[in-house]
Amino acid sequence: MKKEKKPANAAAKTAGVEGEGSYTAARRYNEGVKRAVDSGKTEELAQKAKEALAGPEGPELERAARIGKKGHPKLSRETS
Repeated sequence: MKKEKKPANAAAKTAGVEGEGSYTAARRYNEGVKRAVDSGKTEELAQKAKEALAGPEGPELERAARIGKKGHPKLSRETS
């Protein structure tokens, strides 16, 4: 008996993987931003972020921000 072959993306959909443009991740991010704004502590959170950037972990945070904006070279699908 021959097994029916499923398309490659069918397995990912059944496993709950959304891939690039994840609606779940976008929803969680948006909810987190809304909670932060609704808390009324945006000035406090901004000050904590400023202090973290000025502190010992600052260079690592700056590097992470650059990678996040540009995309990590090992994870990038673009070829040079």
